[in-house]
Amino acid sequence: MNIADALDRNALFFPDHEALVDGPRRWTYGQYQRDANRLAHALTDLGVEKGDRVCLFMGNSAEFAIAFYGILKVGAIVVSISSMSRRGEVEYLANNSEARTVIVGLDYVAELPERSDMALVEQVIAVMPSGTDGGADVPGSPPGVDHSFWALLDGREETFSTVYTDREDGAEIIYTSGTTGKPKGVVLTHGNVVSNTFSTMYEAGVSRDDRIVCFLPMYHSFAQNFIFNSTVRAGATLVIVPKFEAENVLRVMAEQKVTRWHAVPTIYILVLGMPEADEAFRHVNYCFSAASTMPQEIARQWYERFGLKINEGYGLTESTPSAVYNHTVRHKAGTVGTPIMNVEVQIWDADGNVLPVGSTGEIVIKGPNVMKGYYNNPVATAESLVNGWLRTGDVGVLDEEGYLTLVDRIKDMVNSAGLKIWPREVEEVLYTHAAIEECAVIGVADPVYGENVKACIVLRPGATLHSDDVVVFCKERLSSYKAPKIVEFMEFLPKSPTGKILKTELRKMSEGSE
Repeated sequence: MNIADALDRNALFFPDHEALVDGPRRWTYGQYQRDANRLAHALTDLGVEKGDRVCLFMGNSAEFAIAFYGILKVGAIVVSISSMSRRGEVEYLANNSEARTVIVGLDYVAELPERSDMALVEQVIAVMPSGTDGGADVPGSPPGVDHSFWALLDGREETFSTVYTDREDGAEIIYTSGTTGKPKGVVLTHGNVVSNTFSTMYEAGVSRDDRIVCFLPMYHSFAQNFIFNSTVRAGATLVIVPKFEAENVLRVMAEQKVTRWHAVPTIYILVLGMPEADEAFRHVNYCFSAASTMPQEIARQWYERFGLKINEGYGLTESTPSAVYNHTVRHKAGTVGTPIMNVEVQIWDADGNVLPVGSTGEIVIKGPNVMKGYYNNPVATAESLVNGWLRTGDVGVLDEEGYLTLVDRIKDMVNSAGLKIWPREVEEVLYTHAAIEECAVIGVADPVYGENVKACIVLRPGATLHSDDVVVFCKERLSSYKAPKIVEFMEFLPKSPTGKILKTELRKMSEGSE
C-alpha cells in the first residue's frame, strides 16, 4: 500500500484529466505523475530512502503537491512544516523529525536555520523562480540552498515504480502543539490516510467531476488530507490558491467554476458580507466547515443567501483528521454528526469507563484513522492511545441516534479562526522578555475569530513596556497567529493558595471588562 497508488491509478485511467490548477499553470494527471516520478528519481539519486523524513516548508503551490507525492513514491515520510514558522521553530521541527532533506519555497528560505543547526540535514532543495536553475553553484542563489527544484527534475526519467510500503508504515508527520508547549509529531500511516480519504469520498460524495478550491494551508491536516489527498484519491481537480485573500479567492472560484468549498467559520462570516461572492458560488454544490463549531445563525444566513447547507464534522490531526461527519442525508443541527465508516466513538469518564448515552465526558476514537503515535515520543503516545482508543481531551455527548455534540475543548487551548494555540508556548516566549515578571495567556471571545489570544502581564518593578512591543516581540519568535492580539498589564495575577495562576478567574475578569 502507498498513498501514491491513487496518483498512479489516475494517471493510468485518466491521464488527460486536469489534476492541478495553480494560477495560469496546469497539470493533467499524466503530467502530475510525470513530475512526481522525476522528483522521486532525483531524491533517490540524492540518497533518500524508504522511511527517511523529508521536510516540506512552503506555502500552497503545485510544487507542494508534486513534492508530496514524489516523496511518498520513494517510500519516504513527508514532514509538513507550517509556512508561518520562524527560524527557531523550523530548527526544532527539522531536528525533532530527524530529517535528512528539506524542500523549501523561495519565500521561506530566509527562515531556514544554519545548516550546522539542523543536525542531520544533508541537502536543501529550493523552489526557484521560473526560468532559473538555482542551486549552490549558481550565482545569486540563496545561501544554504544546494539544488533548485525544477533544475533537479530536468532530464530525469518520467517513469518510477512506487515503493511498496506496509499500511502501518509512516507516511506523514504533521506537528501539533502539546500541553508542554513543544510541538509533537503526529505519525499518520499509509493505512490511516488511505482509509480516511476513502471515507471522505464516501461521506462527502467527492467525484472526478469536482473542481475543489484549496486556500487553507496544505501543511495542515485538514487541508492536506480532507481536501488535497481526497481530491487526488477521487481523481478530481485541485484548484490551488496560495492563501485566503477574499477577493482573489472569489475571483479564482468564478473563473475556475469551483464546485466544492472548504473553509472555517471565520471565513464564512467574512464572505457573507461580500456582494461579489454570488458569482463565485454559482457552480458550488457543496460547502464544508471545520476547525471550530459553526454558529447556527451563520449557517442559516448562508443557506438563505446561497441555497447551500454547510456540512460539518469533527476530528483532529491524530485522527487523520476525520472521525465524525454530519450527513447531508440526515443533518442534525447543533451536532457534528455520527462516526464515519469503520470508526467508533465513545464517551469516557475520567477513569476510562464508558458512559451511557446522553452523558457528558471525554470523546475517544478508535478505528483505521487513528494515528500510529507521536514521533519519538513514547510517553505522549501512551497518554493519548489507550488500548487502541485515542483520547482527544475534548468533551462531548452522544445522543440515542449516535450523533455527537461538542460541549467543550481542552481547558486552556485557544482556538482562533480554527488555528489551535497553546498558551504555554506563548508564555515561554514572554518569560524571556527582561521586563516581564509574570504572565498568563488565555483565550477571549471574539465575534469573528471565535477567540483571540490575550496576554495578562505583570511587569518587573520599575520596568516599562508597551502592548505593541509585546506583540512584536512574540511575532519575532513565533508564528504570527500565536502572538497576542490583546495585552493587559496587571498589578498581580489571581492565584490559588498553592500559588497556581487561576486562568478561570482571568477569563471571568476579561468577560467583565468587555
